Amino acid sequence: MVQQERGLGKGGTAMTGIRGFLFRLNHIVHRIMLLIAQISILAMIAIVTLTVILRYCFNTGLSWAEEVPRLLVTVFAFMACAIGVRDHMHVSVNAVYNRFRVGGRARQVLDIAVDVATLLCGLFMLISGGRRTMKLFALPGVLPITGISTAWQYLPIPIAGFVITMDSILFLTGVLPRGDLLYSEAEIDYTDKAAFEAAQKKEG
Repeated sequence: MVQQERGLGKGGTAMTGIRGFLFRLNHIVHRIMLLIAQISILAMIAIVTLTVILRYCFNTGLSWAEEVPRLLVTVFAFMACAIGVRDHMHVSVNAVYNRFRVGGRARQVLDIAVDVATLLCGLFMLISGGRRTMKLFALPGVLPITGISTAWQYLPIPIAGFVITMDSILFLTGVLPRGDLLYSEAEIDYTDKAAFEAAQKKEG
């Protein structure tokens, strides 16, 4: 992780120029994403807890206690989606992938195919979500209780789409190594017999 924070690539060699800048920028963007997600879920928990206490203990409530948590759920969900893409944490089926040799051409092709598919999803979220959000900001519609524009419900979609697109491009261009993890630790897939056998050979 120390090497990653300093922008070091494979073998500890420093990434300089535009590659090093993009590497560090990616880490900064994801720190901000994580902070937004943390604030969203903490605020949501606090509001829901306060609402329950007011309702059952004082027989009262907050008029905006339904709208605001709904907005925060949207923010958290799409931030978490982008975070999952960054560390390849989304659900995947490895039945075919695990049959190929570790570090072989077949696995490399499949890794590229996954990143391309993820890139297309990110572009769809960025373009389609961005158009929808801009259209709603231009309309007079607002949420009934808080009075804020309905566009705010959709704003997390293009933001997450932009980050997913950026991550996918950086993975495809090799700026981000696939082993560069920000939110998780490397896990051993015991169903991956090829990887398990390769690890045993290294130890032997």
